[in-house]
Amino acid sequence: MPSASARSHREILSDLLTRIVDDEFVPGATLPSESALAQSYGTTRGTVRRALAGLQTRGLLTPVQGSGWVVRSSRQHQSFDELRSFAQWARGKRMVPGGRVHAADFGEASAYEARRLRIGVRSRVLRVTRVRTLDGRIVMLERTCYPEWIADRVATIPGDEASVVEALSRDFGVITAHADHAMDVVAVSSTDAELLGVRRGGPLLRVRRVSCTPGGAPIEYGEDRYLPDTVTFVVSASRSSTALSRSVAD
Repeated sequence: MPSASARSHREILSDLLTRIVDDEFVPGATLPSESALAQSYGTTRGTVRRALAGLQTRGLLTPVQGSGWVVRSSRQHQSFDELRSFAQWARGKRMVPGGRVHAADFGEASAYEARRLRIGVRSRVLRVTRVRTLDGRIVMLERTCYPEWIADRVATIPGDEASVVEALSRDFGVITAHADHAMDVVAVSSTDAELLGVRRGGPLLRVRRVSCTPGGAPIEYGEDRYLPDTVTFVVSASRSSTALSRSVAD
């Protein structure tokens, strides 16, 4: 159970999200009243209501007149298109994606990049660093490496394009059909700290990905570094399938 110390709406949202995913509150269950939650978390009803509204936006809760807040689902499934595209996923959550390109430079592939992209070491690649936002709030640092066959096309995409994935499909007919993701935690570097506006040494959620065409040709190798308390990834696994979904910690 939460401690009696006051919680911010982000902490309350994160805690309730965990409790819903862990089936402490199952689909169809009614949450404790806003007053009871406010007392439990040591905060105000307004703070609790903001957290509950965030869970409603994510499709987990619904307000029922006369009953309170009812759990809709503990599973946040999303399409492959939403998972592969930050912008498309954000729009699906009724949020405005944005960002800016910090750097875009051609260079030679490192040994690690070459293995991930299945190209020769020192092959020509394009590296792009972007700061990504949701509703104007910085949430993530995106570093992407593109192999030579697609690099020149990516270089023509405007720096304020919300979705490179969509631009490649729309303008060049390049479709992402498969993507692998790996997640871990890394420390904020000096460069990360400057771009994200945080202190050096803190934790960042890192999501590494390789995206491929229908024919299996690697399109990109990327590393996304999310600020804490901004995005949550949930993995649902069974014998027949495994689903990865992403949600925002508002």
